[in-house]
Amino acid sequence: MGRKKAIVGMILAAQIWSALGAVASPWEDGMAAYNRGDYVPAMQVFRAMAREGNAEAQRLLGQMYRRGQGVKRSPTSAFVWLNRAASRGNHQANAELRAMSQSMTAAELTRARAVMEACEASDYRGCEY
Repeated sequence: MGRKKAIVGMILAAQIWSALGAVASPWEDGMAAYNRGDYVPAMQVFRAMAREGNAEAQRLLGQMYRRGQGVKRSPTSAFVWLNRAASRGNHQANAELRAMSQSMTAAELTRARAVMEACEASDYRGCEY
C-alpha cells in the first residue's frame, strides 16, 4: 500500500512540475505577441519590463517606436528608449541608435536629445515617450 501511495505521489508531483514548466514568462509572452505581429500587447509587456530597467525590452521599444509597430512612429521616443538601452550596455541598441541618428533630420535629432536630457534630469518621471 505504501508503494502505491509513493507512485501516485510521484505521478502527481510530475504533473504539477510539468504544468509549472508550461507557464510562459512575461518576456516569452511579449515575444510571442511581437512575432505574430500583435504589437499592442507586446508593447505593453515590453514597456513594463523596460521601466524596470530591462535593456533588451528598452531596445525593442525603441525599435517599435522607430518602425511604428503598435504605436505611432516617433523618432524621439525611439531615440530615448534606444539611448536608455545603450546606456545599460546593449550593443545592438547602440548600433541602432547610431544608424537612426544618421537618418534623422537635424531638427529631429535636436528635439530627441532635448527630450532625452529632460527625462534623464527628472529620472524619467513625467516623461511622455
